[in-house]
Amino acid sequence: MSQHTEPAVLTSVAAGVATLTIRNPAKRNAMTPEMWRQVPATLERLAADPAVRALVLTGEGDTFCAGVDIGALRDDDADSRGLAVAAEEALAAFPRPTLAAVRGHCVGGGCQLAVACDLRFAAEGALFGITPAKLGIVYAASATRRLVSLVGPATAKYLLFSGELIDTERALRTGLVDEVHPAAELGGRVAEFARLLVSRSQLTQAAAKEFADGAGAPPDPERIAYWDRRARESGEAAEGVAAFLERRSPVFTWPVTGR
Repeated sequence: MSQHTEPAVLTSVAAGVATLTIRNPAKRNAMTPEMWRQVPATLERLAADPAVRALVLTGEGDTFCAGVDIGALRDDDADSRGLAVAAEEALAAFPRPTLAAVRGHCVGGGCQLAVACDLRFAAEGALFGITPAKLGIVYAASATRRLVSLVGPATAKYLLFSGELIDTERALRTGLVDEVHPAAELGGRVAEFARLLVSRSQLTQAAAKEFADGAGAPPDPERIAYWDRRARESGEAAEGVAAFLERRSPVFTWPVTGR
């Protein structure tokens, strides 16, 4: 990976797991407009790579992301918010499982990105907050709905109305995070769980992600029929049953090719 000192969104791929790292150490990994712009393009490239079966989003060092670079926000508030929403939506639409690995501060735009992931694992001592009320900014409707879907209206209102930070204990209790681990163990646990995701059926994961993300809408018969057809054609169930009977690990080969 590049070691230059400019803010960046860095990526690596190993053993089926893509890692996207937010990097702006001088400002606790705060997002600049250019960093926001890099996210959708980077995710599009990774989604087209058949070797990628899961994605981990994290921040460089001991901070996930301190939010938006306020200096850049002053330059063009509306443009910065639009870029953040585009990055959020691209992350939410990523066709493979996504996992945010959170250390330190996960605030504002950083929390917006973490919430757009499918799952969130945090290190003890991490802090979460959504702070537009401190700046007089209207939080994006898409991000608000996604937050409410994750933690419920009461917790969402607490975070949005107050701008206060909450610790990992409260974040875990309210569903904002899925697991909390000692800081020294977080990397190992994330790697272990990512390997588990890679070993599972992409067919199951893709269908489950689509159905879960659309849980608030009436079932779409066409999409149900689509996934039933893909399941019959894939051979994934036959492999899963055979592996179970033969007491071996299944080898799932169905690729995600888009919805």
